[in-house]
Order: sequence, then structure tokens, then C-alpha cells
Amino acid sequence: CPAALRPRHLRSVLLADHLAQLLRAQGVGVRLVPALSEERSWDVLRQLRVHWPSGCGGSSLSDAVSALKAALGRCPCAAACEQRPGTAEGAISKVHLKSFVEQQGLLGYDPNLDVLLVTEGTLQSLAELQEAVLQCPVSDPTAPRFPSSSCCSIVHVVNCEEEFQQQQLDVLWRILDPGAHTALQKHLVCGPVKVTNPSSPIGADQYFQLRKRQMYEASVIKYGELAQDEAWTEVIDTLTVAAIRFEMLSTPHRSQITLDLENSSISTKGTKSGAFVMYNCARLATLFNAFQQAVERGTYPPLPPVSDLNFSCLREEGEWLLLFNYLLPFPEVLQQAAQLPLPSKGIRITASTETVCKFLIQLSMDFSSYYNRVHILGEPFPHLFEQMFARLQLLGAVRDVFHSALATLHLPPLSQI
Repeated sequence: CPAALRPRHLRSVLLADHLAQLLRAQGVGVRLVPALSEERSWDVLRQLRVHWPSGCGGSSLSDAVSALKAALGRCPCAAACEQRPGTAEGAISKVHLKSFVEQQGLLGYDPNLDVLLVTEGTLQSLAELQEAVLQCPVSDPTAPRFPSSSCCSIVHVVNCEEEFQQQQLDVLWRILDPGAHTALQKHLVCGPVKVTNPSSPIGADQYFQLRKRQMYEASVIKYGELAQDEAWTEVIDTLTVAAIRFEMLSTPHRSQITLDLENSSISTKGTKSGAFVMYNCARLATLFNAFQQAVERGTYPPLPPVSDLNFSCLREEGEWLLLFNYLLPFPEVLQQAAQLPLPSKGIRITASTETVCKFLIQLSMDFSSYYNRVHILGEPFPHLFEQMFARLQLLGAVRDVFHSALATLHLPPLSQI
């Protein structure tokens, strides 16, 4: 765990959080480590609605650390550290990783892996991984397994600047615990996060507060005094979370992200922002609220059962576009986003973690185009109800897709903007 979260760490955490939700939706049991200690609860992660475990393992973790120390003492690759000037503080042993990698014929590791100075903290990290493996819930037997094995699999989601340290941990774990699970370790590496304007280092909390201020200022410009109302606080918070999650996750994880902190348009304007997706989701909520109120006033009859609807009256190209490009392929989109194909060799894996964000952005654009062109709630004449009901049923399904996709990002749908 880094002492201070930077945007590059945020990218890895948000990606792991999203991937965990996608895998759970496919029936795969997931545990996230390391747990956040209470001293470092990191408000910014809570504000971003990251569901990450906290607390420590207590005595069971202490026992696991002791067992790892004993394994270290028996390890032929390890030697005790003599505390001499220049020795890293807290180092209890030095382990020759390179010789182990060569002996085992392991592929894909950095050739500079050599001697690792092991500290109590290193063993604590390994103990947490071991505990997670032991407590890993059994996956749904009908779900497509990842990878195709009955054993628990470990994916290290790490930013490229800390990939080397994670490889060291990986090899050390293989040495001290030569089980089937340690042999299944894979690394999902995130590309760099470049920050401009300012170019000086910025913390994740500062980044969040900056985007939140930009979202508030843009809302005041667009909605005037309304946006200063207390009820808007939660709306602006949710829009900020959406902006940051889309900014971090709509790019393939291997690629670099450039954060222009002075450019607020990524957060508040344009069709590629999280705010645009949330706005279109809220338009659907407003539509169904308006319909429900009209039903209560007696303007329209209630929506009939699906079996009574005539979908042949849906003749707009935009309606068939929503059905064939979004509603029908959506389950496959979620499945594809959760796939972690094993590489033919090496330890790096690639995932389509940008799939859901891109899907939502494209859906928002096509829904917005259709909604701007077609009047859904027409005049209350009985001969117009058939088409209106078919359209409402279609858009109800679109709304459900929005909600399900946003849930994988821990984003609650907004009822209005």
C-alpha cells in the first residue's frame, strides 16, 4: 500500500473494483487485497464509492506471518540479513529471486529481478494474499471459470511504475508457498497516468476535489441557482464520481491516460464524459416519472403486460438500433468485459476493462439522438396508445441496461438532473 494515493494508484484501484463487480456478476467469487487499515481509511476511496475491504486479519494473519518466517528460514534461496550500515531498515532476510526464476524456467519476469531484501511488511503482504486464497468463496459451478481451473487464481492489478515490486512479491510467494495457487499468479498492468496543468505531483484527494469543484461550477452555469440547493450536493457528488470513473476506465488499461486538470470539459461536457451518461440515464427516470404521474391523473391508462403489446408498431430506425446494438448484446458485453484470457506465455494478462464505459457512452449517444427526435408521451388519444406503450416498454429495457451497467461501476442512477 502506498503511503499517499496518487492518480496512478487510483486507476489501479478503480480498475480492480470494476473488474471485481464484473466477475461477481458472472458468478465468480472475488476477494480484494490488501485490506485498508483503519489509520489509512482513505476518504477519497469512500467518496468514489470504491467497495474495498478494511481492517486487519488479527491473530490468523500473525500466525501466517510466523509460518512464512519459518519457511524463509528453511529456504535455500534465502540468507539472514546482517544489520550493517547501509542495510535496509527492517530487512530480516535476503532472497535470491533470479536463481529461482532461472531454475523454474519462469517466463515474462523482469530480467533485473535479483536479490530481494525481505521485511516484516513484505511477509504481511504475502500473508494477506494467503488468507484471501484460503477464504476465497467457491464460484458458481455453472459460471464460465477464469482461468479454466478449479483452483483459486490471483491477479495482481498494478500500475506500471510498481510492476517490478509486484513481480518481486509474486516470485517470493512462489518460493515460500509452492502451491497450485501461487503458480497461477498473473499481472494486469495499468499504463501511466500523466498529469498536466499543474505538472507537479498531485494526490488522488486533490484530483477528486478539483473535479468536484469543476462539476459544481459547470452545474451552476447550466442550472443557475438550482445547482446551489442542498438537494444538488448528492447529484454533484455522483456526477463527480462518474466523471472520474469514466476518465480512468474508458481507456484500455495498457494505454497512457493524460489528465489535463485545467480542462474541465472531460468531466462536464461532451458525449464521452460520465456526466453525459448520467444525464441520459436521468432523462429516462424523468420520462417514467412523467408517465406515472399522467396515469395517476387519468390521462393515460397503465402500461399493459408485455404479452399484450404490439411491437410491430416500432418502425423508427432508432428503436431497432437500441434493440439490436444494446439490449440484445448486453449480457455478452458484460461477459466479454469480465474475461481474463490466459497468455500463451509469460505473466501479463490483458482485459477489456474499458468495454462497459464505451458501451454506456455509445448507448447514451444513440439514445439521446432517438429521444431528441421522437416524442414518447403523445396526445392522450386511444389510437396512439399502442405505439406509446411499445416505446415505453423498449425504453424501460434501455433503462434497466443503464442501471445494470452503472452498477458495475458502483454508480447509482440519478432520478433527475
